[in-house]
Amino acid sequence: MDSKLQDLNVEFLFQAVLNLKTVEECYRFFDDLCTVPELRAMSQRLVVAKMLDEHKVYNDIVGLTGASTATISRVNRSLHYGNDGYRIVFDRMDEKTEGHE
Repeated sequence: MDSKLQDLNVEFLFQAVLNLKTVEECYRFFDDLCTVPELRAMSQRLVVAKMLDEHKVYNDIVGLTGASTATISRVNRSLHYGNDGYRIVFDRMDEKTEGHE
C-alpha cells in the first residue's frame, strides 16, 4: 500500500467509514464530514471510473457527468495503474447485484 496515505488520521477516517451500515448513515456522516463540492467531486470520480470500466468514451463521459477531460484522464490512470481500489468496489457491487437477481 502507498505509504503517502498511511497515517493515523486517514486510518481513523477509514475505520469510521467501515462502521457505517446504511446509505442513510452514509448521507448523515458525509454531510457532516464534507462540503457539497467535495462530496460531488468524489462521487463524480467514482461514476467516471465506472463508465471507463464499462468502456465508455471520453466525450460520452464528459457529456453525462460534466467531468473535465483532465479528471477523466486521472481516473483512467488510477484504474489502470493504481492500487485496484476501484476494481475491489466494482466487483463487490457486482456481486451484490448478482446476488439479488
